[in-house]
Amino acid sequence: MSTTSSNADVLWITGVVGLLAAIITGTGEFLLHFDPQARFTDGLTFFEGIGESRTNWGHFIGVLGAPLYAVGAYHIYLMLRPANQRWAFILFVVMAYGCALGGVWMGSRASISALVNAPQYADLGNLVALYDLRYESLLNVTRVAILAISIIYIWLTAKGHSNYPRWMAFFNPIVLLLFSFLVWLTVPTIGKYMMPIALNIGFAIFFTLSLIHARSIQSDAKDFSHA
Repeated sequence: MSTTSSNADVLWITGVVGLLAAIITGTGEFLLHFDPQARFTDGLTFFEGIGESRTNWGHFIGVLGAPLYAVGAYHIYLMLRPANQRWAFILFVVMAYGCALGGVWMGSRASISALVNAPQYADLGNLVALYDLRYESLLNVTRVAILAISIIYIWLTAKGHSNYPRWMAFFNPIVLLLFSFLVWLTVPTIGKYMMPIALNIGFAIFFTLSLIHARSIQSDAKDFSHA
């Protein structure tokens, strides 16, 4: 099926926005979460010592970048639509919904950072517990959404009728997310820079590869229109 030049341009533009979402949100999350001591498995202690200015910058950059993931989700939908429009659209809805909740969670991180760095008092443990209930549960929904879209993406890509080559099925969000964890476990001196923004790194790699294919489609469409 041929792709018109305008449709190919939409593929390219939405892919660029998806990549920008990963870069901008990742920058904000890095400012919010990076800990030189890499205490990411020790509760919320990795927030200790992060100053108010850095937290504010991370908050606004991350929160303002997160909604752009919805456009990136639409890019994936367009790339997968030739394989199965219904399931491609389901992927779009699930990813957009999951990223929306992820944005809500992102907006809460400055507050929990302030609590961790506040002087200790009797009710602090209760406030942190309330935070876990209200916001960490939302992150779990986002994680389930990422798993769901990865399964749909792998299935549609492996069928061979999407705009992706079959080998792109390997480069799905869950595998790319696990890649950051693997680097952290095997090369912690590098992994500590990746762990705070693991999902954003995965999407940055994904959208970069997707843009390579979108550019090829865009070039073919323009050549066809000029023929």
